[in-house]
Order: sequence, then C-alpha cells, then structure tokens
Amino acid sequence: MLNIKAHRTSRNTVLLLAILISLVFRPIPAQAQGNAFGIPDFQDFAKSVQNNEAGVLRGVYVPEMLAFPVVQQPAGNAGYVSPTDGEITQFDMAAKFGNVGLLAHNNLSGRFFSQLAAGQEVRLVYGDGKVEYFVITGILKFQALEPTSPYSQFRDLGSAETLTALQLFNKVYRGDRHVTFQTCMEANGELSWGRLFVVAIPKSEHLKSARFDWQLRR
Repeated sequence: MLNIKAHRTSRNTVLLLAILISLVFRPIPAQAQGNAFGIPDFQDFAKSVQNNEAGVLRGVYVPEMLAFPVVQQPAGNAGYVSPTDGEITQFDMAAKFGNVGLLAHNNLSGRFFSQLAAGQEVRLVYGDGKVEYFVITGILKFQALEPTSPYSQFRDLGSAETLTALQLFNKVYRGDRHVTFQTCMEANGELSWGRLFVVAIPKSEHLKSARFDWQLRR
C-alpha cells in the first residue's frame, strides 16, 4: 500500500513540475516579423509538412489566419517551446490525456493566437496526410498572480476565479478531446503577465451541438 501511495505521489510530482514549467515559459527576445509567412493554399501546406509518419502531428492550419509546422518536444522536456518564429510546439503532456496542446511564445508564432476567434475552423495535419477538423469554441484569459514564480496561481479574467496551476491544467488540457492553443499575455511591461488559451472542439461535435441548439429554438 505504501509503495502504491509513493508511486502516485512521485507521478503527481512529475506531472505538477511539467505543468508548472509549461505554464510559465518566458518568451525569448526576438524581432517579430509580422505575418511574413503568408497563408498558403491548404493542400499545398498539407503536402509541405507531411513526412509519412502516421499519428505524428506535423502542422496546424486556420484558414486566412495561420499555417505553421508543428514540432515535438524533446523526450523528458515538458517545458520546451520552439525558439523559432514560424513554428508551433506540441505539448506532450496534453497528448497523454488524449488532447492536443499547441504552444508558442507570444513574441513569435504565439502572437497570432490572440487573433483567433470563436467559430474559426482549425485543421490539424498529420505526417501521413490525415487531417482532423476542429472549431474554436472558447477563449480563456488568466492573470498570473506571480508572473515570475513557477508556483503562481492564476486569476480568470472572465469570472475572477483563482486557480492553482494544477487546476488550470485540468481545465484547459483534460476532458473530452479538444485542441488548446497556449501562449503568454503581455501587460504592464511584463511579457509573462498572463496566459491565453484558445480551445477548439472536434467539428463533428460542434455540428451536433449546433443542431441541438437549433432544435431547441424551433
């Protein structure tokens, strides 16, 4: 019994450390290039990121908004976020719960996350050419009460609710399958003042919800 409890404590500690690191990544100095990458045709983009690896996320595309290749975190480095403008990093810890986390610094590719809006379609492209379709349904903004501390709590700017890092992780990365874009928010001269999360659910689920709402209004 003690061994099981110790294992769970160790597992939870590792998880919490990964969460704390990922939620407080600090943007690196860089010169934003604006939307210099352009938005290619989707078919051209999809072909450009494919590498014949099934199940490996290789690109994310939002029509008329962004088209970026996706890179994976190095094994054992849950806090890694690509330092390259024009790339987005998949959050490995979210994948362990069956969801897709997409990370980027807010002075690099993450600067486009704040332009995303509810109703926009998100397309995920995998190495073998498979495409998953999602629809953005929620935008969450949190203030980090201690921006430079890995143990900071977070205040929901919409509801004023205060959450621990673990509670925030559970809110944005666990649950039914979805995509979460994550970046920092700058305010008062602090690049890591807050956190922005843009959530998208499978397009099939969104259509079901829309049909149900329409039926209720009849």
